[in-house]
Amino acid sequence: ATGRAGRADKPGRAILQTWTPEHPVLMALAAGDRDAFVEAEMAEREAASLPPHGRLAAIVLSSENAAAVEKVARDLAENIPNAERLEVYGPADAPLALVRGRRRKRLLVRADRDVDLQGFLRAWLARVKVPGSVRLSVDVDPYSFL
Repeated sequence: ATGRAGRADKPGRAILQTWTPEHPVLMALAAGDRDAFVEAEMAEREAASLPPHGRLAAIVLSSENAAAVEKVARDLAENIPNAERLEVYGPADAPLALVRGRRRKRLLVRADRDVDLQGFLRAWLARVKVPGSVRLSVDVDPYSFL
């Protein structure tokens, strides 16, 4: 975002507000130290088993009918198969909760690197009937969470 703070010869300024200014990532960002930022971010990702040290999958539901998308999201949450080294978060409103008149809900799956994530997702999604009015998309190792 700081790259858009100024224009040509006019200097810009970025303001960063946080509860934890001593956090290594924030200190690296404030100092403009890319290498320190990458090192701190990778250490946190490894500790949390996030990519590239773990796997993520996003399940996004959408429908023009808010009640229908809410029901499928609830059904998915109630039918999560037992699995080790895997966590499911949600359902919650997607960051873009309304797109082109469609309500959106999202569930996130975090798994250790050696877990059969695709197999888990197949088994899980087979447990829930999704009506034609609800779109369900699965994005394994997504680039964006919007």
